[in-house]
Amino acid sequence: MLLRGFALGFAIAAAPGPIFFLCLRRTLVKGWLNGLFSGFGVATADGFYAALGVFGVGAIAIVLTGERRWLALAGGVLLVALGARIALDRPKTTESASTNGVGLAWAYFSTLGLTITNPATIISFAALAATLGAGIRGGYLRPALLVVGVLLGSATWWCMLAALAAGLRTRITPCVVRGISTASGLAIVGLGLAALVSSLST
Repeated sequence: MLLRGFALGFAIAAAPGPIFFLCLRRTLVKGWLNGLFSGFGVATADGFYAALGVFGVGAIAIVLTGERRWLALAGGVLLVALGARIALDRPKTTESASTNGVGLAWAYFSTLGLTITNPATIISFAALAATLGAGIRGGYLRPALLVVGVLLGSATWWCMLAALAAGLRTRITPCVVRGISTASGLAIVGLGLAALVSSLST
């Protein structure tokens, strides 16, 4: 169960999306620790939804699934605002690393909130509840191992991304960083607009 959870958490975390661009940009501009804490926020949200699925917390899962329109609306607004801010930002250097407690706390809780309100995350773990949660028997150990596996798998992906981006950080110029910031900001805006359109059309 631990390995199954690890594979699932890694696969869901590695799926391209706005959080990928956000964590990549934060690592390039603010350093690997900021990107790492951003990724840990995502992993926490993944573990939360995995726990809802495998422990059969049906009422909460149903409410979250039923309210995904409003979650998508809130998440879309946040993504558009965040993406616009990133696209308009012009970091002058890749050395302005934010490693203080406030900066790292913001990195963690901002991605946690964005992932919690991401309808794609809800749908992914609703599928988990249907395919894995219903088939787990024998107390709490097996579902707990699955949830731990999801957390470890997701966290492993974000550790890898932060490490790779940190390696690139020392080899790219501020001009390239600004280009990546603009591109990632526009990508996040586009994904936020898509979430808004989806929430308004359902």
